[in-house]
Parts: sequence; structure tokens; C-alpha cells
Amino acid sequence: MSFSDEQTRELGAALDKRHVSQRKQAGINLSYIEGWWAIAEANRIFGFDGWTRETLETNCVSEREREIGKQKKPGWGVTYTTKVRIIACGIAREGCGSGHGIDVDCGHAHESAIKEAETDAMKRAFMTFGNPFGLALYDKTQTNVVDGGWMGPMNKSNLSKSLKGFAQDVQASEDLDSLEILLNSSSDITEQCKVDLPEWWTGNAHLGGDSRGLEIMINERKIELENK
Repeated sequence: MSFSDEQTRELGAALDKRHVSQRKQAGINLSYIEGWWAIAEANRIFGFDGWTRETLETNCVSEREREIGKQKKPGWGVTYTTKVRIIACGIAREGCGSGHGIDVDCGHAHESAIKEAETDAMKRAFMTFGNPFGLALYDKTQTNVVDGGWMGPMNKSNLSKSLKGFAQDVQASEDLDSLEILLNSSSDITEQCKVDLPEWWTGNAHLGGDSRGLEIMINERKIELENK
């Protein structure tokens, strides 16, 4: 298998600054993408069933007692290293990462370290696929990191309100015809959602307390009405 022309274009596209986070480490500002965003992009570009993730190795390389915080509470510091393999459209890439956990409870410290290590390794594997997964951030000039801006006509507040109302209307649809009419009449806000609030479309952010995402919500409602 190989990537389609559309997938190749997506992987070669620039990274939008809106999806880049910042943190300080040892006094240096670092740019990175969140783990959930990498997964959302993989679902968007490769398809929900177009990629897999496998943890190949997990090793605890450090576990020691330490003091935590200003109050110097007794606790634990733990470090893990992990290797993860991503297979997308039949193409395999691997990445290694590390994670650190600090907690008064040793078990919680291990849990935090393992999760962080797996996310780090996953992002490093994804990064090799292209700019949307953070490859653009490894270039010191960040030429392929662009200011995409807010694309749609509605501002974020109005779009958020419209999407929440739309989600309620989807759930309230009594038959397939009424649902289809709703989808057609609301195509402007759903299309803007895909561009400006993609995490609401894919389900990587809570939409009025529902984390399924609009796409899944719509498809599940269609199935419910078909079997009604």
C-alpha cells in the first residue's frame, strides 16, 4: 500500500501555528504538538481505520525516592523509555521517547512516566510522516509553520454556540428525513467546524459534555434512526 495523492498533499502541507504548544525547559522555549492532536491528525489524514499504534518496548530506567515541592514531601521520581511503531497505509515508522513521573505515591509516578513516554515515542514516530505531525518544528527557521488564522465567517464564540445547538438538534431528530434536512441546512457550520475546530469534529474535545465528536454523533444517530 501507499499514500493516496490527497494524503501526500496533506502530509506535505505546512503546520498551522494554532496547533503548536509552547513550554519552557531548562530556560529554553520549546515548541511541540500535543499527543491528542497527533492522533486527531492521523484520523483525519489516514482514516480512523487506516493506522495502528504498537508499543514495542517499555523500560523503567530510574526509580528513586525524592523530595517533592516546597514542603519537601517524601515521594518518588520515575523515568521510563519507550519505543512505539506506527503503521499507516501499510507504511511503518518507529519512534523512541522518554517520560518522567513525580508523585508521593510510587505507583502514580510509574503511571505518569509510562504515559508520558508512550506519548513522546508516538509523536516522534508520527513526526517522520510530515509537517502536520510536527516535522516542521525541527527546522530552526520553522519555514513550514504558518499562521493559518481563523478561517470561517463566525467567530469562535458564535461557532461554539451554533455547534452545541446543532448537536442537540441531531440528537432530537426523529427520522432520517429530518436529520438529512438538518445536515443540509447546517453545512456551513459543519464545514467551518472541520477547519476551525477540528477537535470538535473528530471527538478530541468535549462538546457540551459529549466527547464523541460531531462526525461520530451524526453517524450513530443515522444508525439509530435506520433501526428505529
